[in-house]
Amino acid sequence: MKASELRMKSVEELGKELIELRKAQFSLRMQLATQQSNNTAQLGKLRKDVARIKTILSERVMAK
Repeated sequence: MKASELRMKSVEELGKELIELRKAQFSLRMQLATQQSNNTAQLGKLRKDVARIKTILSERVMAK
């Protein structure tokens, strides 16, 4: 997901998206721990998406 797409969303939408990504991240971490998945690249993508959302949220807080 691109940062430009995220900047168009409201704070509430970003919050919901962040919660969904954190749940997906936890689920994938558990799958990797129990060796049910071999897709380690997906975990990195999720971490970067979470970081993008947190960055945009903090930018909006600083702008106020």
